[in-house]
Amino acid sequence: MTAHVLCAEPTHSVWDRSLPPRLHVEPGDEVEFECVDSSGSQVQPGMTAGEFLAIDRTRIHALTGPVWVDGAEPGDVLQIDVLATRHRGWGWSSVIEGLGFLKARFHEPYLFHWQLDGDSTISLAPAVVPVRPFLGVMGVARGEDGTFRTRPPGSFGGNLDVRELCAGSRLYLPVFNPGALFSCGDGHAAQGDGEVCINGIECPLDVKLRFNLHKQQSLAGPLVEASEAIAPDSAADAWVVVESGTDVAEAARGATSRMVDLLTSRWGFTEVHAYILCSVALKLRLSQVVNEPVYTISAALSKQILPKRELFPAS
Repeated sequence: MTAHVLCAEPTHSVWDRSLPPRLHVEPGDEVEFECVDSSGSQVQPGMTAGEFLAIDRTRIHALTGPVWVDGAEPGDVLQIDVLATRHRGWGWSSVIEGLGFLKARFHEPYLFHWQLDGDSTISLAPAVVPVRPFLGVMGVARGEDGTFRTRPPGSFGGNLDVRELCAGSRLYLPVFNPGALFSCGDGHAAQGDGEVCINGIECPLDVKLRFNLHKQQSLAGPLVEASEAIAPDSAADAWVVVESGTDVAEAARGATSRMVDLLTSRWGFTEVHAYILCSVALKLRLSQVVNEPVYTISAALSKQILPKRELFPAS
């Protein structure tokens, strides 16, 4: 096993199998990736919302790589073990007009800065948000020629935003090109299921990964082997908003919006802060499909994040 270090620059913000590899590794090797934040180092602590609106959005995701894995061929499976993650003490989240899950409710541009204190942050007091870093983007080069933006994920991986991909977890990806051509970035210090305002806690992240190959194995798309051993999830005790309807997306929007209302009415958050808290900590889940055409969505927020409240005290 050989250990490597790959600095972030020059980053890339597209999938393109013609990009030359920046590093060659053998199966079993470990690589420490330096990943800038998803803006490509354009966002800095103290930046204003007006300055944020002027950044170059063609640089979004700013991936580190590609890495050539010797022996990887189309039809193989690339195994990526997430060994360790390290944030750099700060991050950001935003609201952008026309984007996000509740774009019909939230129109005003907003930029929120986080200070990350080890395993948690109190930047959005009275909430105490657990820090559980992971990479939002891990993927191999797509199987077709051309240049493709990084926002849509696919069978190659990419912008998955799966919060379970923290340290201790493992990702399997099908290989479409010789060398696999792996890239990664879009570090999140924390993220809720849904990433509803369009961001988690976006942050620079240093990540140690180990690569292995499984020759000529069938895999249709990304597969995650999650572990809580290194980065435990928040406590199971939770406030859960439940919404049902025939349109899954509308039911999910309704549950998210009602959680925003609950946070503002019972815990005193501003609406935009409640929205951002949902984006970094809410677990938005499909609870049942068996009663189709009516589906049920649950939106859960761990009780450990919020001050204790009796919502309906006895009179």
